[in-house]
Amino acid sequence: MGKQLQAIRGMNDILPEQTPVWQYLEQQVRSVLTTYGYQEIRIPVVESSALFSRGIGSGTDIVEKEMYTFEDRNGDKLSLRPEATAGVVRAGIQQGLFYNQVQRLWTSGPMFRYERPQKGRYRQFHQISVEAYGMTGPDIDAEMIMMTARFWQKLGLSEHVTLELNTLGTLEARVRYREALVAYLKDYESELDEDSRRRLTINPLRILDSKDRNTQKIVAGAPELFDYLDEESRVHFTGLKQILDEAGIAYRVNPRLVRGLDYYGRTVFEWVTDSLGSQGTVCAGGRYDALVEMLGGKPTPAVGFAMGIERLVLMLETLQLLPESVSNRVDVAVVAVGDGVVHRVLPVVERLRDALPELKILMNCGGGGFKAQMKRADRSGAAYALILGEDELGSGMVTVKSLRTDSAQQQLPIADMAEYLQKVL
Repeated sequence: MGKQLQAIRGMNDILPEQTPVWQYLEQQVRSVLTTYGYQEIRIPVVESSALFSRGIGSGTDIVEKEMYTFEDRNGDKLSLRPEATAGVVRAGIQQGLFYNQVQRLWTSGPMFRYERPQKGRYRQFHQISVEAYGMTGPDIDAEMIMMTARFWQKLGLSEHVTLELNTLGTLEARVRYREALVAYLKDYESELDEDSRRRLTINPLRILDSKDRNTQKIVAGAPELFDYLDEESRVHFTGLKQILDEAGIAYRVNPRLVRGLDYYGRTVFEWVTDSLGSQGTVCAGGRYDALVEMLGGKPTPAVGFAMGIERLVLMLETLQLLPESVSNRVDVAVVAVGDGVVHRVLPVVERLRDALPELKILMNCGGGGFKAQMKRADRSGAAYALILGEDELGSGMVTVKSLRTDSAQQQLPIADMAEYLQKVL
């Protein structure tokens, strides 16, 4: 016997008792997206590595250190997707979705990054990514943010998240700011943490987002990007804030807020929480007007965000915000008593399913004595057990036993079973 096989570190099984929470979260988000007119797109998990190096940026941590990259049998360099937006853009260009069109799209599924696993952050993680293409104004930025606020309202998380905003301006504005930032940080280079020293020549704006305490102190005295903004970006950001103010969406302008991906410009935003201990981000996004052109398409304005499902699930569980209905419990368990009766019980159960298609019915299959079947019925979480044996089938009756109360069991006509269950469940 070889070593027992186990899941790869940071890639976790989602077990049956956990999946109802995931399904609940996904259903709530999907319902809001649908009411805003967003359509689902499904993209491959594996893409050409060049897509991410061109789109995300070759100097980012994701491309440099975190991507799962390999060569296939043809020698092509492929990568497991570390995020969804680059793949959505590739699909949009390839399928002709963008040019002179407006698109509101969303996708979800697993992403992959090689990093140290931690609470709510894994090597295989799941995101819902929402994208809008073809709209230039701050109104679509605001709609995105107001839609995320509606997610939190629907999930009961509104009091546990805070919105942070910033603007990164145009590429030209960022180049001017980058020069000033590097000039400032050069005087403190020896005091910066190792990652920040590396970023100083590759992606200095990411230093603003460093979690190293000493680097944070140095960054506190750095020039502010807002002082280098172009006028058009200022007007855009002011317009966004005005819409949010009128909608009653509270926010905090965070001049140090940047994104870890090269394609972002102008609006960036994050929803953060401290409900899981140290502050963490549960949703992040912004504008990426240059990305479609960077990947070979026609210039197309774009804005979007991504939400980490694991972290939101963790919040819902930690804050105990899940409805009682979120479980694998069934409504009714059917116990078939006696040898050779199951073939007569199954059609009865199917007629009950026809009458009440939403009812969750667990039919005992595989035999077993009465006591064993009742134990299984109890473990299922069912509210009632329906007991059918030779006596019941012969008389056209069913024995109904409440599994969650002390009510006495009773016998009812099989023909009345659907009506009865509709009343009590």
